Amino acid sequence: MDGKKRKATVPWRMMVMFFLVLSANFPSCSSAASQQPDNRKTTHTRGPNGFRSSFLFPVTGNVYPLGYYSISLTIGNPPKVFEFDIDTGSDLTWVQCDAPCTGFTKTIDHFYKPQKHILVSCDHPSCSVFHFPDSPRCDKADDQCDFEIDYFDHGSVLGVVVSDVFSLRFMNGSLARLHLTFGCAYDIKNPGPYSPPEAGVLGLSNGKASLLSQLRSFELTRNVICHCLSGKGGGFLFIGDDLVPSRMSWMPMLANFKKYLSSPAEVLFDGKPTGIKDLKLVFDSGSSYTYLNFQVYEAVLNLVRRGLNGKPFDTVEDKALPICWKGTKPFKSVHDVKNRFSTLTLSFTDTPTVQLELQPEAYLIVTEDGNACFGILNGTEAGL
Repeated sequence: MDGKKRKATVPWRMMVMFFLVLSANFPSCSSAASQQPDNRKTTHTRGPNGFRSSFLFPVTGNVYPLGYYSISLTIGNPPKVFEFDIDTGSDLTWVQCDAPCTGFTKTIDHFYKPQKHILVSCDHPSCSVFHFPDSPRCDKADDQCDFEIDYFDHGSVLGVVVSDVFSLRFMNGSLARLHLTFGCAYDIKNPGPYSPPEAGVLGLSNGKASLLSQLRSFELTRNVICHCLSGKGGGFLFIGDDLVPSRMSWMPMLANFKKYLSSPAEVLFDGKPTGIKDLKLVFDSGSSYTYLNFQVYEAVLNLVRRGLNGKPFDTVEDKALPICWKGTKPFKSVHDVKNRFSTLTLSFTDTPTVQLELQPEAYLIVTEDGNACFGILNGTEAGL
């Protein structure tokens, strides 16, 4: 990814970090390969077809001003409820731990309290799954399994790997008590400006350590994850295929990637080709904004600006986002301005009938100052 400017008619091959929290009322579903067999005991029995049902989780949060969405999960015995930032771009699920710790956002009564018997040792098969490139290495087989993971906008997290009971209720009403492996975090370094104040992060990527892969290893649900995030806040997330709409369009994700990486896409503006082609997109619900490579970002921003020519908008500085416009009076919501902006569309080359339309309310944010801001950021400038 270089930083040279080019005309918008030049086709580019580059990566786009596309985060679905900007999508209003858009259901996003993915199918991820099962990669982690496990022989742990559970307190349920499988149905005759090998799959019991789906899990449904209410989602809270919004795009602005919070900038994140979360769900609640119950862990331990006795069970305790924790809030997690949902992150389809992360492999690791972790929760803030009741241990000597630094950089935490929760008070001690919101911490997860680990017991010695649930610690995962270095010789346990799960430990190798949690050993990311930056994780501490084991000196002895019976050492505790530690982890360290770096986030683009959340800083770095250090902790120890544990295995404990998650109490999850199926849509058919039955209760599953599953021993799942996750991170018990005791140190958060350099948290970024968009770090959510939840108890932890729920990893839902295609990686072996993710909660989705672990649930799939029990053969209880179909290999599908789906979330619907409302532009007005809230939504739902489910694992399994019981709620997948029959009219939903499907497109393939590239295989052998932990992240959900799309097939190539072309950008349309107001339904018309722009010459911006061969984009690959990472669908990641754990970040608050969409990031585009510099060249694509400049081209898309110029299209939006040209679409405003002759309209009653002036550029203005706003602490919320880099690119903002003001009108003749402060805007109360994005609905006050959406008719003045055009639709951005992603048309997927390998499946031309599949298009993701981003209406103006899906890429604009109206701030506390009543300005309309461009909710897409320069990924190159941000260090992606």
